[in-house]
Amino acid sequence: MIKSENFKKKNILVTGASGLIGPRLIKNLQEKGNQVSVLSRFPTKLKGVKAFKWDIENQTIDKSAFNGIDTIIHLAGAGIADKRWTRRRKQLIIDSRVLSTRLLYNTISETNSEIKTIISASAVGYYGDRRDEILTESSKNGTGFLAQCCNQWENAVDEGIKYGIRVVKLRIGLVLSKQGGALSELEKPVSLFLGAPLGSGKQWMPWIHLTDLLAIIDLAIENPEFKGAYNTCAPMPVTNQEFTKLLAKKLFRPVWPINIPEIVLKTLLGEMSAVVLISNRTLPQKLLDMGFRFRYPGLDDALSEIYSH
Repeated sequence: MIKSENFKKKNILVTGASGLIGPRLIKNLQEKGNQVSVLSRFPTKLKGVKAFKWDIENQTIDKSAFNGIDTIIHLAGAGIADKRWTRRRKQLIIDSRVLSTRLLYNTISETNSEIKTIISASAVGYYGDRRDEILTESSKNGTGFLAQCCNQWENAVDEGIKYGIRVVKLRIGLVLSKQGGALSELEKPVSLFLGAPLGSGKQWMPWIHLTDLLAIIDLAIENPEFKGAYNTCAPMPVTNQEFTKLLAKKLFRPVWPINIPEIVLKTLLGEMSAVVLISNRTLPQKLLDMGFRFRYPGLDDALSEIYSH
């Protein structure tokens, strides 16, 4: 397994810290002795965390946020499934990722900040709808809005290479956590005895337990050989039908023997239905090749941990 260098405490700047991943990430970083700062549109005081203001739309930022920083963890971006995909909403989803990245690099250039590493979120949506094709990091960019968004996002992040920055792009699957996120939305119909596979139910759903995601981020921070794109998902993807059945089992609920038709989902959600209908049979090949050991490689164990409390 690729090993981490002797761990040195870092000065880390985090964007998108108010989302599902952010709070647990900050706690994890602090427990390891790192100094953590955050960029936020509405900075609030957090224990042991320095907060600085930025405004992506107006391309303004508190440049003092970069003082002493050596690592950036970039999670900022408008929610993919928060609102229906109008033309304006889709542009906001892209801009919140591309323009925020551009603002970071412009500020690094202007301040001559000695940033050594940037770890940026991306998503398995990079591959588009690929049915049963097994997808690794060497697979090509797909088609559709999600693939287009991820491609522009990653291209913006790659601009850091010309500044001599080590760039890491995490193509993250569905993050499973007891704190909520997408899992809580999938849980609602099942809890109300309305659980049923979506569309054909055969579409593949890459997922990852939050604990494993944080461990991967730790490795990305500590190891200088960790660079480029990584599929950040468990090694055992499941279909939507399998996911629904196992989730229902953990919640002690039945699953209807009929599927929710694709046409119904498209009518209700419009183009945003792609979030639940596209198929990504994504494998974390580079992590497996490194010998990374997932604490929760299988969905059964991951959901058991989440619902055991």
